Amino acid sequence: MKRIPYKTYLPEEKLPQMWYNVRADMSEQPDPMIHPGTHEPMTLEQIAPIFVEELCRQELDDTTRYIDIPGEVMDYYKTYRPSPLCRAYHLEKALDTPAKIYYKFEGNNTSGSHKLNSAIAQAYYAKQQGLEFLSTETGAGQWGTALSMACAFMGLDLRVYMVKGSMQQKPYRKTVMETYGAGVIASPSDTTQVGRKILDENPGTIGSLGCAISEAIEAAMGKGDSCRYALGSVLNHVLLHQSIVGLEAKAAMEMLEEYPDVVIGCAGGGSNLGGMMSPFIQDRLLGRRSPVFIAVEPSSCPSLTRGRYSYDFGDTGCTTPLLKMYTIGSCYIPHPNHAGGLRFHGMSPILSKLRHNGIIEARAVPQKSVFEAAALFAKYETILPAPESSHAIRVVIDEALRCKEASEAKTILFSLSGTGYFDMTAYNSYLDGSMTDYIPTDEDLEASFATLPNV
Repeated sequence: MKRIPYKTYLPEEKLPQMWYNVRADMSEQPDPMIHPGTHEPMTLEQIAPIFVEELCRQELDDTTRYIDIPGEVMDYYKTYRPSPLCRAYHLEKALDTPAKIYYKFEGNNTSGSHKLNSAIAQAYYAKQQGLEFLSTETGAGQWGTALSMACAFMGLDLRVYMVKGSMQQKPYRKTVMETYGAGVIASPSDTTQVGRKILDENPGTIGSLGCAISEAIEAAMGKGDSCRYALGSVLNHVLLHQSIVGLEAKAAMEMLEEYPDVVIGCAGGGSNLGGMMSPFIQDRLLGRRSPVFIAVEPSSCPSLTRGRYSYDFGDTGCTTPLLKMYTIGSCYIPHPNHAGGLRFHGMSPILSKLRHNGIIEARAVPQKSVFEAAALFAKYETILPAPESSHAIRVVIDEALRCKEASEAKTILFSLSGTGYFDMTAYNSYLDGSMTDYIPTDEDLEASFATLPNV
């Protein structure tokens, strides 16, 4: 029997030349982004003062199945793409499972993650529009690093609001962003009106992605027509750009004459999850194949598993348009554990709709079991995974062990979306036994649900 290689790379001439827009194949569209005052769907003219104009067009486009990747973005992709599709032979052997485990490794660039795929596209369109600045937030630092790299390449200035708790856990992420020329501010801060308000109400807060988003939007709006806000997850255009991950994975598996029975990804805002799953979800939507899709989130921030499918703000300061999504409430401040970039109160409207319609399953896992899985993976597959990606690894291992118990030779595919080399505080906490698990009570969540807007 022919042995499948450990790593499979697409030839450069087979790199996808277009992004895939899964909304074009959804029989039920995600509910529209709406204005918080009128509750009417937002128009291009209404969101263009916040986001880059071409990204606004992509955000609202639910009919164009494939969108050309601009040549300059394609050339930049080729500096670090294709990323490898890897067969986890050693992990399979350690688990003594009949399952075949594949992972798409997105950590082979300085950002250490998949985030660069959308960052370079957003910076390119900003440059084409004649903008001089971008403003953004970052949780674990992957998105901030990626956009710093992209803005440096495109000659744009960048300000990054980094969640204070994450900056304390991994200060060298700030150093990397500053090396690329970005200005980095711990959020919440006293540099914005919303930041000062949050600090007045909760002086000891370690912040959240929702807080940082509020500050980044305010900073962008304060610079007028020279600046726009850039978001690294959740929104439709980000999932569009990240489809490059799933498209490459699918093409590489076709080269190997393989197809996944189960596709698994970690879930925070949805960029990694949606990017990997979208091309395979297309097969299910069109009736061609029927893989199982599993989204894995932290038990400490359980939007998909315990949240409400409701309209909510994307930020703590309640400045964004309203999005229909699974949410635990924009005022919810996640526990300062090591779930990193997965500590967001909501979820992509696209993935929320797919979850609501039963296309995607969701599981929540506590962090000690996540790091147990991360350590096992690192031991046998050599890569130290990011805490975010390790949530997916936890469920991959669980699924592989179920295959062992049932003597089922399923093919499992997951996205190894980033590396954990900046997460030594987290790994040290796991190794010295000081790591604890936090799971919000029903009362905690109900208090947050009570603040959801009435739509």
